[in-house]
Amino acid sequence: MANSAQTSKTISLKTYGITHENIKYQLTSNELHQEILDKDLGKESSLGAIAINTGEFTGRSPKDRFIVKDAITKEKIWWGDINIPFEPEAFDKLYDKVISYLNNKELYVRDAYACADANYKLNLRVINEYPWSNMFAYNMFLRPTEAELDNFEPEWTVVNAPGFMANAEEDGTRQHNFAILNFTRKIALIGGTGYTGEIKKGIFSALNFILPTFKNVLPMHCSANVGEDGDTAIFFGLSGTGKTTLSTDPNRKLIGDDEHGWTPDNSVFNFEGGCYAKVINLSAEKEPEIYGAIKKGAILENVIMDDSGNVNFADTSITQNTRVSYPIYHIENIQEPSIGENVKNIFFLTADAFGVLPPISKLTPSQAAYHFISGYTAKVAGTEAGVVEPQPSFSACFGAPFMPLHPTVYAEMLSKKMKKSGVDVWLINTGWTGGPYGVGTRMELKYTRAMISAALSGELGLYSYDNYHIHSVFGVAQPRECPGVPTKVLSPRATWNDDQAYYTTAFKLSNAFRNNFKKFEAYASEEIRRGGPQRYAF
Repeated sequence: MANSAQTSKTISLKTYGITHENIKYQLTSNELHQEILDKDLGKESSLGAIAINTGEFTGRSPKDRFIVKDAITKEKIWWGDINIPFEPEAFDKLYDKVISYLNNKELYVRDAYACADANYKLNLRVINEYPWSNMFAYNMFLRPTEAELDNFEPEWTVVNAPGFMANAEEDGTRQHNFAILNFTRKIALIGGTGYTGEIKKGIFSALNFILPTFKNVLPMHCSANVGEDGDTAIFFGLSGTGKTTLSTDPNRKLIGDDEHGWTPDNSVFNFEGGCYAKVINLSAEKEPEIYGAIKKGAILENVIMDDSGNVNFADTSITQNTRVSYPIYHIENIQEPSIGENVKNIFFLTADAFGVLPPISKLTPSQAAYHFISGYTAKVAGTEAGVVEPQPSFSACFGAPFMPLHPTVYAEMLSKKMKKSGVDVWLINTGWTGGPYGVGTRMELKYTRAMISAALSGELGLYSYDNYHIHSVFGVAQPRECPGVPTKVLSPRATWNDDQAYYTTAFKLSNAFRNNFKKFEAYASEEIRRGGPQRYAF
């Protein structure tokens, strides 16, 4: 149910070291909405959604994400710049300091769970300092029934204290903010940042270790939907490449928009109970389903509103990472429960700001594994300080900041599942056409939708040289024709009208792919290595 009456239950947090009873447990979305307004922590927009500002941090801080190095993790985690070790003793001391801080605060507590498939269900307890953080947890995690709450036993706990500032010298952190996973104590400890995405990504990261290590389930940073015939489609992609937009399709039921598991029996289940979508340049015309989900119960983050509460979705003066979280039931066309069977198509989404990758291409199994490990997209001018021209950006498995194991572990699991299910894999460029960023234009959404629809329906035809052109640099198969898409658009070289400039840029990008992959070559099989671009430069 969306908003039943507030439960009369109370809860004790003494086992966590919190001794006071100033705790608001399991408030409904409406009650949290009102709490935020009453405490002047947010404002109501004209669409009905609450709008809040997350403060200093408007996105994740990957350099401040740690994993406790203990008996469980020591030999299994891929330690390095992404998975940064944290000493158990330092964690215990920092945890005690955070709990001491929270003992003086009114707290909001929510019991929820992750994983829609009952075979993999993970019970969660979320302890929040702020009501809007707790409302985010209501939106993003799965909501237990009253009967389930009667005997609820949390397995993992999220302790979220945005107002607590660490002392880096004393606490072992890099700076005052931190997000730390402890697999022995089963705690995600978050402090010094109000960005809500740290809450869900903490649990996602935990599942990315637990599921493949102990359950033989492939965790995926992807969205997913299901067609009328019961076929499931998976959409991998980094932030801003179109996962939420392209999977939210009026003709297919949405399973989820960001985090899923692929089981040994070829079913896909959502980890979450909601969606967390970017809203930069959002419009009712281009993305009606997402726009329609922004109503009471949703949380807008770091947007600019006028005095009447009207949101200017084009205004990025706070951040380009403006967001909305909403429970999945705000979308009308959803799969219930959030589980899909019979995986038939996988789409790798990339926003290629160099404008050289085809708008759609079909991948062989070795190419699919290579591109999955690479996880390519591009940064454009203005997205980060110092970025003045397109820059290649690689994030292994399309979600490296959340992947505790070595990327080849996930890639090999994906490769086995692809072969077993006979799935088709497509590389989709939602970025630029007719030239790089600043010269060309962004690929039109209507064309991308048409290409994906054609792939899903089988209209793109069988893999053969008659139906496809093999790209001379990247070796991928690009279709010569697609319903609803001008033929010229399908050929990136043709859209440039300058072959020399096109190939110069294409080889520049292919070199970036090869240089990035060097760190994986020692771990990758020969089959995966063969999936990369041609090994010569212009």
